[in-house]
Amino acid sequence: MSTDDDNPLTLLVTAHPDTGSLTHHVADRLASALRPRAVEVADLHREQFDPRFTPADRRAYHEGGDYPPDIAREHRRLDRATDLVLVFPVYWWSMPALLKGWIDRVFVNGWAFEYSAASGLRPKLQRLTTHLLPIAGADLRTYQRHAYEQALRTQIEHGIVDYVGSRRGVTAFVHESEQPSAGATAASVARAVRAVSEAVQAGPPPA
Repeated sequence: MSTDDDNPLTLLVTAHPDTGSLTHHVADRLASALRPRAVEVADLHREQFDPRFTPADRRAYHEGGDYPPDIAREHRRLDRATDLVLVFPVYWWSMPALLKGWIDRVFVNGWAFEYSAASGLRPKLQRLTTHLLPIAGADLRTYQRHAYEQALRTQIEHGIVDYVGSRRGVTAFVHESEQPSAGATAASVARAVRAVSEAVQAGPPPA
């Protein structure tokens, strides 16, 4: 993974069909907070990313190369980034299917990791720091009472981020996204954006 050390790139990935949604608002706020740092926004809906795992994806997964053109493009985009931020609405205590399909197709054998029966697992994304900014409809107490936050963190932070060797960044929830109080929503957004932007600007801890 190659980056420009003088102007490190942060890639924000969003998955929401409504450009007027809170998800897009949060991504825009975060992009503004990060500038003049280089920022690229990957709007998977606008770009019409195809999340379906095809026979070509399966062959590339098993062989570790010859990726479909749209996936090779995503790899090039991520190769330029030092930080990845996933900004998404929480659907059924997880990420939307579109974002999950992006992970399924992009974070594949031979690029994000290498695995064989002989040598086992070798993660390959150690230079990338991954941050999560989930937009949740329920309040913090509900997440704590039902352990929803821990479930989401386990599947994404441990199941994906750790598996490919990426550094864990900040996970900052926006809770009660559908509450009637605009002021409370704005405060929650401001806290989450500040947490992620400060973590990105601080950079990774020394090795």
